[in-house]
Amino acid sequence: MEKRNLRIIFMGTPEFAVPSLEVLVKNKFDVVAVITAPDKPAGRGLKVQTSPVKDFAVAQNIPVLQPKNLKDPAFIEELKSYQANLQVVVAFRMLPEAVWDMPEYGTFNLHASLLPQYRGAAPIHWAIINGEKETGVTTFFLQHAIDTGDVILQDKEPIHSTDTVGELYGRLMEKGGQLVLKTVQKIEANDYQLSPQMSRGELKKAPKIFKETCEIDFGKTSQEVYDFIRGLSPYPAAWMTLEGKQCKVFNASIVNEPVHAEVGKAYATDHKHYLYFKTKDGFVSIEEIQKAGKKRMHIEEFLRGAKL
Repeated sequence: MEKRNLRIIFMGTPEFAVPSLEVLVKNKFDVVAVITAPDKPAGRGLKVQTSPVKDFAVAQNIPVLQPKNLKDPAFIEELKSYQANLQVVVAFRMLPEAVWDMPEYGTFNLHASLLPQYRGAAPIHWAIINGEKETGVTTFFLQHAIDTGDVILQDKEPIHSTDTVGELYGRLMEKGGQLVLKTVQKIEANDYQLSPQMSRGELKKAPKIFKETCEIDFGKTSQEVYDFIRGLSPYPAAWMTLEGKQCKVFNASIVNEPVHAEVGKAYATDHKHYLYFKTKDGFVSIEEIQKAGKKRMHIEEFLRGAKL
């Protein structure tokens, strides 16, 4: 089978996409251009921030395009000018058909779940929140409906009982890069088989997470509360109201305390070392916390200045 001569456009923005781009460059694939989000002001000083993908591309002398509107005819024409025959998408926004249907060999996406499960914007968060024991990464060709195209390759990854979303994110980021490389190599060799996405049970979704949906519900079981906290740590972080103010919670554990208490109420054993909250079936110990405008701290340090 004759080897294809690939000209690749890479599309991505955050840190998660960088290993995928980096592995293509290191393996001498011809990445002719990178598409990423426009620069934007951020932080207290509103300093202009560039995306991690742009930073890497610039360091490698790869041309960078940062369109505000992916349907802009001028951008479409500029994209065509690179004569790419394959597009690789990792953690980028929704593409119009005029873009994803442009290259001869198609456009494939890397998604951080075992599709069709956890289609959506936050698959890593929701897998942990829902107490899953396994997830993975998937490459698939784009089509009209989001995250529904035919699967090229998948690779599984266990979810450990103590994993935070930050820890799992890091492992999937690296595993995803290797899967992107393997996928491009198979497309280059024209040696791959596509599989339609098949569900053997209830489809679980991974919608975008908003601040208001990150509030801890202590009316759930201890396991559910624990999974919720680690599934949002370190970002955007679960939160609760304490001393009349919102506090982010980054770390917790399940404890068995023979104490009668009302669900949702705090229980500090000696006001120095522990802060437990009553759940539906037990207690959760809050171990790392951050009050608005303050630094993140261990619960012992927090209790020294708290008036509970």
